[in-house]
Amino acid sequence: MAETIVFTDPTGAGPDVELPTADIADDLPDYESRLDHIPTEDPYYVDLGMLYRLARLEQIRRSHFTESPLHLALRGHMGTGKDHDLEQFAARLKTPYYRIPLTGEVRDITLIGSVKLHGDGKGGTESRWEDGDITRALRGPAIVNLSELNAAGAETLFALHGLLDRHRALELPTGEMVGLRDDVRIFGTLNPTDLRDYAGTQTLNKAFADRWIIWEKAFPGDEELQTMIERRHPDMDPKVRDLLAKLAVEINTSFSAGDSRTRVETPMSLRTILDRYPAGLRMYADAPDPMRRAWDEFILPHIDQYDRDHYETVWSAVVRKGPEGDPFGG
Repeated sequence: MAETIVFTDPTGAGPDVELPTADIADDLPDYESRLDHIPTEDPYYVDLGMLYRLARLEQIRRSHFTESPLHLALRGHMGTGKDHDLEQFAARLKTPYYRIPLTGEVRDITLIGSVKLHGDGKGGTESRWEDGDITRALRGPAIVNLSELNAAGAETLFALHGLLDRHRALELPTGEMVGLRDDVRIFGTLNPTDLRDYAGTQTLNKAFADRWIIWEKAFPGDEELQTMIERRHPDMDPKVRDLLAKLAVEINTSFSAGDSRTRVETPMSLRTILDRYPAGLRMYADAPDPMRRAWDEFILPHIDQYDRDHYETVWSAVVRKGPEGDPFGG
């Protein structure tokens, strides 16, 4: 029996949203596989309001747009946590989650499916239809994340048009129509289209882009980062945590600058802040300056040579010399 999950607005401004968890019928052919696709809740995840916004949109979908497509795409730079937000939304609702990267190498037959030859057990072969990634996800309750939307090839986009508009179905080469079930939601993620080195990305086809609601996902601010770091590494020295958050904010402000002549080209992503840099701090905890050593070994190797001067300028302005002693108080 489905349970009810309550989503609370972290700002306190909006009303609570109650949504039921997924009802996964045990007679589905891929029942066990679908259960395996339900993600676990990340105990270190900090909801900055995105889960509430997703829940509010879902509430509106169910109340007023049951016959109209409302598909949402999150647009933001690398490392802002777009895919993680969608995964954790699926985890809260105990819904199978399918992340399908739309890289330039993916073709429509990979996504939709194709006829393949199989042995018939008598020395011959027979043709059988085999679902592709999206078709498989559509056959039961699911949250589908079409990741890297603006890296997809034209044939992939056109293959998805019917699914994302009022037709709400994929037409397979076999003639079967796979409709968009009431318990399936289509999401997407994409990087901003600018001069960044996001290899393979492009401006979305306008007809395809018109099928989406697009929300921007920005880098978190200082207080938000400190909350994330504290939850992930509660034993980190508060002085180190404060400096790490300030470093990230300053670097990412430069990364987000509109003037391509002065901005840096590599951000401090959440992976860097919550995983790589803390790993360096632990590894070099006995060094004279653990923050600097971790910076040299775990941060700068990711940075283009022409950006390192700016990184060093930020380091000198924010840290200069890290706190003495074990960054984790050991």
